[in-house]
Amino acid sequence: MKYPCLVKKSLCKTDITCEFEREGLNQYGEPLETIKFMGKCNYQDKARTVLTTEKKMVQVTGTALFPGDICPELPVISGGYAVIFGVKRRIEQGIKARNPDGTVNYTEVMLV
Repeated sequence: MKYPCLVKKSLCKTDITCEFEREGLNQYGEPLETIKFMGKCNYQDKARTVLTTEKKMVQVTGTALFPGDICPELPVISGGYAVIFGVKRRIEQGIKARNPDGTVNYTEVMLV
C-alpha cells in the first residue's frame, strides 16, 4: 500500500543547508564526519520570551519540514546545524514520522 506524503514537495520553497552530526568515532579516534543536506523545506518560525534572572530574552525557534527521509544514513537525528535565510541555527531535535509499514513519511527538524 502506498501512503500519501503529509508534506508536499510543492509546498517546500525555502532553501536550507543542514549538517547532521553522527555519534561515535572513526578508526583513528576522531569524530565521524557530518552528513550534509542541501535542498528545500517548508519552514515555520516562532518566537518565545524567556525570562532569566538578569533580563528578558526573546528566543527565535523554527521548524523545517521535509518530504521523505532526508538523512537515511542516520536512524535518528540528534544534532547538528542548519543554515536558513543566511542564519546558522542549532538543530535541537529531529523527528522521522513513519508510516505503519516502517517507511519514513516526512522529516521534521526543530531549530534554535
